[in-house]
Amino acid sequence: MADNYIERQQEQYEARKAAWKQAQKYGKKKPTTVRPAESKSHSSTVSKTEDSKRRVFVTGGAEGIGKAIVEAFCLAGNQVAFCDINETSGRETAKATGAIFRKVDVSDKNALESCMQAILAEWNDMDVIVNNVGISKFSSITETSVEDFDNILSINLRPVFITSRLLAIHRKRQPSPNPYGRIINICSTRYLMSEAGSEGYAASKGGIYSLTHALALSLSEWNITVNSIAPGWIQTHDYDQLQPEDHSQHPSRRVGKPEDIARMCLYLCEENNDFINGENITIDGGMTKKMIYIG
Repeated sequence: MADNYIERQQEQYEARKAAWKQAQKYGKKKPTTVRPAESKSHSSTVSKTEDSKRRVFVTGGAEGIGKAIVEAFCLAGNQVAFCDINETSGRETAKATGAIFRKVDVSDKNALESCMQAILAEWNDMDVIVNNVGISKFSSITETSVEDFDNILSINLRPVFITSRLLAIHRKRQPSPNPYGRIINICSTRYLMSEAGSEGYAASKGGIYSLTHALALSLSEWNITVNSIAPGWIQTHDYDQLQPEDHSQHPSRRVGKPEDIARMCLYLCEENNDFINGENITIDGGMTKKMIYIG
């Protein structure tokens, strides 16, 4: 039963993606939700979330995993806004998807808060926040300054708290409760495994892992579930340039793609999946389960 369900969801996702690309080809601004003919017999099992227009905010949505997440939510017919520091890529992604783009340096607390407050004022509420923004800077610990360390945390970790806090404050002020809410934080498998010179990045992702389950408890009052996703190796560009050994080392026999993460975001946002809460979901092709010794 579960396997058939997942197959149907993938089938429907691919159909929507094909329809959206066709619409873009002919200059249409919004995707048309299309389900494959063979799925008609079980259309009643499709959750209400797929047919509802959610208000979705994504940080760091201009490129890579963030762009795939923005595209996936737009494909599903949601109202999407995203922020990024890269104005050129941000405008390109907005044009291609129909999402709203705002240029923001998330390390600037006031800028991020102003962005969220403006979107909340326009939408009246947010249903989904995907805290995706992050940088990966690795350097020898002897060459990493305290300011460098702080900068990584201000971009990777602190925005998760800022956006979650503002949504909670907003929900608390509302006269009638929104029965639906999702926050998804993009973590990393480096929350539990490391290599030399990754102190700032590891600390930020470990912080996201812990902050996620704390937020899940704090935000339950406002019907908001909070989960994190820990990607492994996700190749965001030049996928065809990877070597056979890059793929073969993974138990899944391939390197990950941004779409692998985007599909999990959609899954967590399905209305019936509110019993998944405070969890961290690893998507790494099985690599963290692989015992490796050299010698």
